[in-house]
Amino acid sequence: MTQGKLLEFLENIDLLEHFQLPTKWQNPLEVLPQETVLSEAEFHTLLDTHLPKLGSQQRTRIMEAVAIAFYHQQTDWPVVQTLVCDDAPQLKLLTDNIALCWVDEERNYKKLSAFIACHQKVLDKFLDDFWNYYRDLLPCQDSPSQQTADKLRYKFWKLFHTDSGYQQLDERKPLTLVKISELLYVLEHPELPLHNNPVELGARTMVQRGNISYATQTLEGTQAWDTFMYLVATTRKLGISFFEYIRDRISKVGNIPCLATTFYEKSALNPFGCSWIPHSAP
Repeated sequence: MTQGKLLEFLENIDLLEHFQLPTKWQNPLEVLPQETVLSEAEFHTLLDTHLPKLGSQQRTRIMEAVAIAFYHQQTDWPVVQTLVCDDAPQLKLLTDNIALCWVDEERNYKKLSAFIACHQKVLDKFLDDFWNYYRDLLPCQDSPSQQTADKLRYKFWKLFHTDSGYQQLDERKPLTLVKISELLYVLEHPELPLHNNPVELGARTMVQRGNISYATQTLEGTQAWDTFMYLVATTRKLGISFFEYIRDRISKVGNIPCLATTFYEKSALNPFGCSWIPHSAP
């Protein structure tokens, strides 16, 4: 990573301030070598030299800020414009636009402790209304319209602005109400999913594999592990049997086309990104 560009970028977008790094730790960063390509280990060595009393939490914040800054500057991979995720603060720095996951938002309400029967009834009623509203959003992905979007925005405001008499629930609702633009970003871009469960399930598969096999012993083993986990996930999403795919490749029959070819064929049937294309005025 290029240290000079990183520090300039950090200053421009106030990443260090966002991570609440004290000024006494920010100032020493300005004396680090400029326009120098550094590995992660070399950067840690510089921190040890110039900030010897830096705590582990502050070091983590600096490394996160540097990683995010470098991600925005690198040109090897396109920077994601929109991310469907939860509302973790670090994720908001990765991209310009955030679309919040509805499943994650509902979990905030599932955590409420309604011990009184009347409160339990109110909470159950709200959760039913929550998912009914979610189901109302689904048709908008296939046939979006401005009139429908306006109605859904009003229903969103009504759902999360109306008091229920259950204090915990009424205190939670405004926290969702302020996220209206992120939760309803799908009304502007219908191509976006309403949740990111497939991504979370994919990450969970890797964790489960680690629990079973613990870890690999060599770099080659790690690469092989990653490759086959990628193939399993990709074939599943493309509707291809992983077993048949492996057998086709080993036997060299060639009945199953390249996964990239299948991916492009399927993506051509879905106008992903069309709502981002500027339309010229008639």
